[in-house]
Amino acid sequence: MKVLIALENVVMDGVKRAATVLGNTLSSEMDVAFYSLSEGEPYYELRAPMIIAKRPVSTGVLNFFGENPYEEYADQISDLCEYIVEESYGCVILPAGLLTSFAPFIKKAAPNVNVIAWMHNNFNTYVTQYYVGMLDEFRQGLESSDTVVVLTDSDYENYRQFNDQTVKIYNPLTLIPDKSADLNSHIIAFTGRIAIEHKGIDLLLETAKSLKDDWKIAIAGKGTAEDMAIFEDLIKKFDVADKILYRGALKDRELQKHYETASIFVSTSRWEGMPLVMGEAMGFGLPVVAMENTGSAEYLRENRYGIMTKSQDVADFERVLGKMTESRFLRRYYSERSLERIKHFAPKVVADRWIPVIAETKRELV
Repeated sequence: MKVLIALENVVMDGVKRAATVLGNTLSSEMDVAFYSLSEGEPYYELRAPMIIAKRPVSTGVLNFFGENPYEEYADQISDLCEYIVEESYGCVILPAGLLTSFAPFIKKAAPNVNVIAWMHNNFNTYVTQYYVGMLDEFRQGLESSDTVVVLTDSDYENYRQFNDQTVKIYNPLTLIPDKSADLNSHIIAFTGRIAIEHKGIDLLLETAKSLKDDWKIAIAGKGTAEDMAIFEDLIKKFDVADKILYRGALKDRELQKHYETASIFVSTSRWEGMPLVMGEAMGFGLPVVAMENTGSAEYLRENRYGIMTKSQDVADFERVLGKMTESRFLRRYYSERSLERIKHFAPKVVADRWIPVIAETKRELV
């Protein structure tokens, strides 16, 4: 089976990280290749070939959230379909909305190709924010795909209205720990883009005001120039410069150290699909305190594997985080729960769930 994983680009981004880890894992059992619509060196290590589109896009867009994708990407759709046919691929995986919208063209060009749409963010975010300008094309892509893969129970129910061949498969763990976190540390880890609204950076920095003694929040991630300027302004507004350790974008050993030297992991996102960084943190045995969204709900499963606070409620978040900082017993308990939970996300476990979907017989579209 020849499998092609199509991507908009291979830059630092959760969608690309999950796709490259899955592709790397599958490559030990299948003939896998990555296909990028954009030029540039891949940010992540690849254990399979990467093909650049014959006519690559040059917009520098991280992820396309615009209108008229069939006009904007007409050349790239044509080239992708041609490549799939010429190279006789048996399966094509299309992560997120833009690439999913290409599915009708792929099925027309190569009816026997197994097309899998892979949804990385929650349904409401996709249809009310990210892809609101291309809802028709997004819907057509979902309906034309042979299978839609989602990450959470909530998304399973929502996406099934467009395609009854919808399955839930978790994203794989993207960072394998060298050693466990230091539960005696007074550092709280946060990992994510400095995307103020999405990641709730404003909520995080407001929370920092409540930290006692020598507790600090270590932040790993970067953002656009605009968001970084707001980030700096918020630090001044809340007067928390002494409580924040800003580490910038980290990878490999530096990212491992970020988790190893912390004793708690926090997430303040307003929305998430299923955040890879929460899985990374749990792999190190970090106890998790997270504001409610569909992604944190799926990871923490009604507080069995971490504590979920009310959505966007800083007072509730401060209350729970305060208890976690005060009690090493609580940190140890939820550290053990994190290590229990992360077993479900081992790359081999996830790949084994994908293999039958990849090998499935194509359904006939009416």
